[in-house]
Order: sequence, then structure tokens, then C-alpha cells
Amino acid sequence: MPKTIERILLFISDFLAIQLAFVIWVLLRKYFGYFTDFPLNELFLISTIIYLYWFLIFFFFGLYRSWYAQSRFDEAITLGKTITFGVILIFLLTVDFSQDVYNPMPLSRALIASYWLALVLTVTSARMLLRTVQRKFLENGIGVRNTLIVGSGEKAKELYQRVLEYPALGYKVIGMVSLEEQPGEPSPGLKQLGQFSNLSSVMAEHNVEELLIALEEDEHQRVFEIIGSCNGHNVNLKIVPDLYDIIVGQARTNQIYGFPLIEILPELMPAWEMRVKKIMDIVVASIFLVLFLPVWIIVTIAIKLDSKGPLFYIQDRVGRDGKIFRIFKFRSMIPDAESITGPVWADKKDSRITRVGRLLRNLRIDEIPQLMNIIKGEMSLVGPRPERPYFVEKLKKEIPYYSRRLRVRPGITGWAQTKHIYDRSLDDVKKKLQFDLYYLENMSLRMDLKIILSTIYTVLSGKGQ
Repeated sequence: MPKTIERILLFISDFLAIQLAFVIWVLLRKYFGYFTDFPLNELFLISTIIYLYWFLIFFFFGLYRSWYAQSRFDEAITLGKTITFGVILIFLLTVDFSQDVYNPMPLSRALIASYWLALVLTVTSARMLLRTVQRKFLENGIGVRNTLIVGSGEKAKELYQRVLEYPALGYKVIGMVSLEEQPGEPSPGLKQLGQFSNLSSVMAEHNVEELLIALEEDEHQRVFEIIGSCNGHNVNLKIVPDLYDIIVGQARTNQIYGFPLIEILPELMPAWEMRVKKIMDIVVASIFLVLFLPVWIIVTIAIKLDSKGPLFYIQDRVGRDGKIFRIFKFRSMIPDAESITGPVWADKKDSRITRVGRLLRNLRIDEIPQLMNIIKGEMSLVGPRPERPYFVEKLKKEIPYYSRRLRVRPGITGWAQTKHIYDRSLDDVKKKLQFDLYYLENMSLRMDLKIILSTIYTVLSGKGQ
């Protein structure tokens, strides 16, 4: 089922289920004599406001991400946890500590437990019904995805047979591509569509959406070549589990019907979340630039009085998809700091940093002009930090999957910045890359909010650098 239709059905399903839970709760309150009659239109308004509350909670916990042949049981558990959190939050927001703590809990307050139960039953049941219908569609060939198997050995044949056993996985295997020059005989019904050298053209010609990788032991080193061939294609990659040690740090386990696969380069933030993220970036950047204008004027004067040189430090950085852009920062070093040393990573006690510059770095104020890069669409509030072209080329040679960071817009702050020290060497970059890859695998607005709050704490506690 198309993602847009799926999401609309999800909204409708949750809306009806939450409204039904509210009706059940109202009837229970009325039965026990704890309800004041309201006109029907006012009741509907209240229930709609409550729905918007639950919509935000579900959105925050990632319950509107695309579902594709996933475990219904796992989703039910996630729903239960989310609803429990939401109900506890309602209780804490409405509790009267002067009464409820020192006196027996009134029945009207205890009825919140019945609301929790009604929500769990209605929302979970509605979602399970929708997921069951989706699964039946997949089993009947509706909404399946064109799938290509890479490999020609026994593992590839076994993988193909396993996929055929479970049509609810939604894989429509259109054929296979071999890594061998002279591949063996494929399984009955499995077409040989080409060799690895023309993998990219095969994916484009057949509109491949899923790539299942089944390699023999002597072919393991070809994994990164396969990943590289998928650049520019909107395709999901999954691999048999025994190759996990090669892709540590950029894989997510996906197991259905006891059929384990490991997802490589998982889907980034859904398109609708990306749009919201973009809007939030521009709005926050614009507000911050305007409201704190007096602060920026003071910073400008301080920089000019402290040392000679330009106000801004402008430098080429590598952005999304490897595009070069010019980054803006308040100057925190002496002019032409790299004229003698060449491109080097700054150290915490770097003698090139000015007195005002050290303060600006501790408070992260030197990064503020990058809000202009955000408005121009070159950066985001949250994302991997952009690096200079010189170091990007060097790191690509040192770290095979470094370029994966370039799949998203770079950010003013990121998960790596909240978890690791400032870059001082290649080893530091390698460690921070693991945090960047973790961010890419778990991108969400919730994750962005967590990073922003961590950054604010770092700034207020003076731990910045």
C-alpha cells in the first residue's frame, strides 16, 4: 500500500479509536456519577483536543513511521508503552497534590486507569486490524516490492526459497545478479538478470526497491562495492546475518517469521518528518537571528576590539551529497591561522585562538552565523558536522564508509558533538563517525530534540569547546 494512503488510514484509525475510548470513559464517569452533562458539540471539541494530544504523543514516539511487513506484536508492545506514558503524563498534569497525596484518591481520578485500558484496547485493536489487512494484501501480491537478489551460490538459492515461503514479507523477486563471471544454474523460476558490473543499470531498468544480498564466504569483501553501486538509487539493502561483522555500526536487524535479515543503510527520516525538520530549521534560525540581534552586535564589537582581522571566518565545507558550500563563523582565531600550519584540526589549548574566541567557542556562539547557512538550505540545526574538502578526501581513503555522512545536510550540532570530545586527530574522527552513523540510523524529530536539549545543557554548563 502506498505510504501516503497507509498514513491517512493510520490517522483515521487512531482518530476513531481514540474517540471511542473517550466515549467509553465518558459513559463510565456518568455511570459512577462523576460527570457533568455537556452539549454534544462541546464534548466533540474536548475529544478532538484530546486526540491532538495523543497525535503529538504518537508522533513523538515514532508511531507514524512507515510499516512494512513488521511484527504486529512488537507494534502492540510499543503502543502499550506509549499510551502508558501519555496517561501518566495526563495524571501528573492534572493531579492536585494538596488533595490527592494526603487524601484517598477519589474515584473520578481512579477512572483514569479505565481510560488507559480503553485506549490500549481500542487503539491496539484498530491498528492490528489495519496491519492484518495490509499483510493480507501483501500475501495476495498487492503492494509488494520489486526485489533483486545479489549472489549466485547456495546461499542465494536458499534465500530465494525462503522468500517464496513467506509472501507476507512483500518481496517480489524479479531475478538475481551474480558476482561471478560465469554463474552457475539459478534456482527454478529465478531469472539471471546480469552480472555485478551492470548492477546499477539492472536496478534502474526493473525499478528495484529491495536488494537482498546473499554472498559466499569468499565474496564478503565485495559488500562495500555493492553498497557503492546503489548510490543514486532509492533502494533498501538487506543482507544475510553472517556478514554482520563487516557492517558493524551501520546495520539494523529485521526479523519476521523467524526469517532474519540485516538492513544496511536503513531508511533515513521519513519524507514528512524531513519536511517538518526543514520548516523548523528555517523558523528557529530566523527567530534566533532576529531576537538576539543585540547580542550579535556586542559579539561583533568584542571581536573587533580583541584582535585585528575580519569579523567572519569563511571556509569551504562539504555538504549533502558532496556539494561544496561556504560556511560562516564568528572569527575565533588570529587572522590567517593556517597560513603556516596548513589544514589541521584545532586543539582545545590551540594558541591560535584569541581571548574572545575562546569564550565564543565555550558558549558555541562562534557557530551562530551558520544560521544563515540553514536559511540558505545548506545546513540544518542537527546533523553531522561539515568537514573541509581536504579532510573529507583523506577520510574517505582511511574509512570506507565515511561518505555515508554526506547523505544528509550537515548540522550546527549533532549526536557526535554531544557524546565525544573535539576533533584533534584522525582517531577522534573515527570515534565520532560511529556516533554520526548511529544518528543516521535513528534519525527522527525526537532524536533531534534530544540532541538540541543536550547541546543547550553543554552550553549552559560551560562544557563547550
